[in-house]
Amino acid sequence: MCDSLGKNIVCLRIRVKVFAFLVMACLAVGANAAPDKARQQYLINLLSQDCGSCHGITLKGGLGAALLPENLRYKSDQFLIKTILNGRSGTAMPPWKQFLTEDDADWLVKCLRRACFNN
Repeated sequence: MCDSLGKNIVCLRIRVKVFAFLVMACLAVGANAAPDKARQQYLINLLSQDCGSCHGITLKGGLGAALLPENLRYKSDQFLIKTILNGRSGTAMPPWKQFLTEDDADWLVKCLRRACFNN
């Protein structure tokens, strides 16, 4: 099919475009997909029980820092997501990546920013 130099270049361009399209499609499908309602309830419970055990049951601080919207305003979403998933070395903050997906962590950050745990 792609046996001459001219055809090889055309084939390469087509393959690159197809590959780029597939990569973008895969990224778009998984990007920040909100968890379903059951998972959201699980995450709220996790936030209250597990996170609350160090950050305080009302998330106003304890062993860990306060997780109220006003305390998080200068921290980027990406920083918070990475902190949730990977923990913080040299602190008591453990990694949660074995229990949470990046979408879960993203949802939790959005939840913390709007104080959904008090609702």
